This record gives sequence, structure tokens and C-alpha cells, in this order.
Amino acid sequence: MALIDSHRNNLSRKQSDLTKLLTDKAKEQKKISDTTIKINRASEAINRTKSTSTIQSKLREITRYEKDLANSYKKIADIETKIGKKNKEIQDAQTKVDKELASIDKKRKAEADKLRREQEQNLRNIGSTLQHHNNLHTETRYQIEELKNIPEKIVVLFLASNPIDQQQLRLDEEARAISEMIRKSKHRDSVKFETCWAVQPIDLLQAINEYKPSIIHFSGHGSDNDEIIFQTNYGRTKIVSKEAIVQTIMASSDGIRLVFFNTCYSKNQAEAVSEYVEATIGMNTSIGDEAARIFSSQFYSSIGFGLSVKKSFEQAIALLMLEDISEEETPELFIKEGINSEDLIIVKPKK
Repeated sequence: MALIDSHRNNLSRKQSDLTKLLTDKAKEQKKISDTTIKINRASEAINRTKSTSTIQSKLREITRYEKDLANSYKKIADIETKIGKKNKEIQDAQTKVDKELASIDKKRKAEADKLRREQEQNLRNIGSTLQHHNNLHTETRYQIEELKNIPEKIVVLFLASNPIDQQQLRLDEEARAISEMIRKSKHRDSVKFETCWAVQPIDLLQAINEYKPSIIHFSGHGSDNDEIIFQTNYGRTKIVSKEAIVQTIMASSDGIRLVFFNTCYSKNQAEAVSEYVEATIGMNTSIGDEAARIFSSQFYSSIGFGLSVKKSFEQAIALLMLEDISEEETPELFIKEGINSEDLIIVKPKK
């Protein structure tokens, strides 16, 4: 198992432990409420009776209930101590995940720099060889023409946020499915898939400026108030408004061609953003984990085969129907005014 997977599993386990502690605390609080009611009822019974035996019996009940209350309060105190420790453990685990992701990104960049240097050295060698061997001129020209047919490289930026106080989604499976389908596509070497996890608001512009994506893919939760859910430093919910997302894309849209909101209730966000980029995709209601994964992975597979945005969208819808997932009406495609979706091809050979 990769180190990043180990860190993520550890974080997930601690988040589950925290959820159990919160549940246990709620149970004890319910016991306190129920026991308090019982004490009040016993006190009322004492006030209503003149029977000495009844009064003594009710006093004994009250004494027993008060012991139960004390036990419950003690348990809650113990649980709250554990919750504090668990939150610290979660923060430490998240830090390890972030550090490992940064390390992975650093290694990828180092490999890319090494490859670029090797390519530059190869080009220098070719140039030197051409100066001394004129008979390679025809073959070199042919190779250059072939290189012109290689599609331009694009970056798909996958932004995932899965706060611990929200229903947990299988975003890692979605990312894995998209990456796998891209690798199987015709122009796989022309599509670079970059992922950013546990996204906070501060990460959005940083990632856009760093990776300069052609496609931005939001994966996670959305609300029926046209909001997208990011997370705080502590892994909890951070709500971001539609207007903030629109402003962010408007301020960063020079190289962005498509924005994919694979989040619930994101139709209005997609429609608003389509004024500033060529195409957007959003969901008109909630969407299930499986539907989100299947729809998005097929969409990027089709994009990787050089199909238009419209055709890729239609094939993704078709796969939902083939898989008998009755959510084909949920995704919606929006195209910027003046653009023909059938002519909008994001991965295509140079002319």
C-alpha cells in the first residue's frame, strides 16, 4: 500500500472514531434529559402525597436517579476529553496527508523537469547532427511533421473536498476512475490529471495559478442554496457561495475552457460560470456517488479520444443508462453564447 493511502486510511479511521464519540456523547445527554424528567416526576409525587412510605420510596428513587446523573456527567466529561484528543489526532493525520501530497507533487515536478531537460538535450543533439549530416534532413522534416499532429497538452485539475462533518463520499474512487479512463484514451499523453485533496478556499486560486488547467473539476458536496462545500483547517464544512465561485473563475478564466461541477445542486453555479468559460457542467439535483463516478470518468475518456464536449457529454449520459442508473436527467451542459458545442473539442491535433 502506498504511503499516501496509509495516511488517508488512518485519517478516515480517526474521523470514524470521532463520529462514534459524538454519538456516545449524544446518548449520555439523552440519558441526562430522561433522568431529570424522572427526578421531577418523583418530586411531584412527593408533593402530592402524605404517605410516609410513598415519600421514602420516592426519595430513594431520586437518590438513585441522582447517582445516574452523576455517572452520565462523568461519562460526558470523559468523552469530551477523548473528543479533544481525537480532533488533535485528526489534525495531525491531515497534516501528514497534506505533506505526503506535497511530496508526491514535488516528485512529479522533478520527474517532469528531468524529462524536459532530457528532451532539450535530445533536440540539441539533433541540431548538431543535422549540421554534420545533410542526408538526415528529409527524415527530420518528416519527424517534425509527425510531431505537429500530436494534440496539445491540457491539464485537468481535480479539486476534492470531503469535510468530516458531512456524509463521506468516495471521491478517491472517482479520481481513480477518471485517471484510469484517461490512461486508456487515444490521446492519454496529452491529458495531465492533477489532483488536490481536502481543498480549502485558499487552495483554489493557488491550484489554478500553479497548474494552469484547461479543465477544472469540482468533486464533493453542494447545497440547494447554490453553494459549494469546501473545508476548514480542521476538516469541517466551509460554505462557498455561487458568487464567490463565479468571481474566482472570472478572475482566472484566461486558460480555463471547461468547469465541471460534479456536486449536488450545482446547475445554477454552472450556468453562471458559463458566461466566462466555453463550457460548464452542473447537476440540477443531488447525484449519487456511483452516478457521479461513472458519468465523469466516461466524459473524460471521450474527451481523451478527441471528441467534442457535446459528444462527450452525450456518451457519459449513455453510459449511465447502460449501467441502469436512473440519473441521466441530472447532469446539464451549458455552452457560452456564440460557441457551437459540436465544434468545441478540447483535445485535438494541431493543424
